[in-house]
Amino acid sequence: MPDHIAFILRHGLIGFALALLFVAMLLAFDVAGLWHLVTHTADRPIAVIMLVVFFTITFGAVQIGYQIMMLGDDHDDDDDDHGGLRQPIPIRLNDTDRR
Repeated sequence: MPDHIAFILRHGLIGFALALLFVAMLLAFDVAGLWHLVTHTADRPIAVIMLVVFFTITFGAVQIGYQIMMLGDDHDDDDDDHGGLRQPIPIRLNDTDRR
């Protein structure tokens, strides 16, 4: 499997795990009466599956995007102490500026 596909799948699965954890916490803490709503309906599995799917899309996209943006962040480039040459820039004055 190509590295970039494995990278996306790995971080998509991390987003899925975060979504499962988040839905479990929502139901465990009964946020906005969600546990009561899910347990007192005939379509209980569909409601939980929809929550997991939509949060997986959200958290998976955020996780993949974050990791892609962090690919270019290399902190090893800061080990040199050069800050430039610090040479003064010569300024040429026009005849009108000398008055």
